[in-house]
Amino acid sequence: MTVIVTDQGFAPDDWNAPITPVAEAVDSVIALDLPNDTNPADLTRWLTHVAMIRVDFPTAADGRGFTIARQLRLMGYQGRLRARGHVIADQYAMARRAGFDEVEISDEVAVRQPQDQWIFRANWRAHDYQARLRG
Repeated sequence: MTVIVTDQGFAPDDWNAPITPVAEAVDSVIALDLPNDTNPADLTRWLTHVAMIRVDFPTAADGRGFTIARQLRLMGYQGRLRARGHVIADQYAMARRAGFDEVEISDEVAVRQPQDQWIFRANWRAHDYQARLRG
């Protein structure tokens, strides 16, 4: 099972439609599953009609998914953007700033890093170095 993390805390996954691996995608897909080495420029044809894009994080030490999210948002993607995999609570603010709407974690990660650790970072707009410099 998985847990969805939002600014409000833990929630069950409410996405019920199929999520298609990008390598198998056709023009009529509703949601895409991306490996973390995907070139966002290759997704242009889907950005206007795909309701959700899920980006894989195979390890917490690999931040390429953050770059993908940022590039997708800069390209105009307005749908639901989800990080999935080995994202830790300390990375939640970065995930939100990069453009992710939510994070999908395993039940095991949710036990090791309970909801309060994620909620602590949910005020991600106010806790960046620029906000601290402005005073």
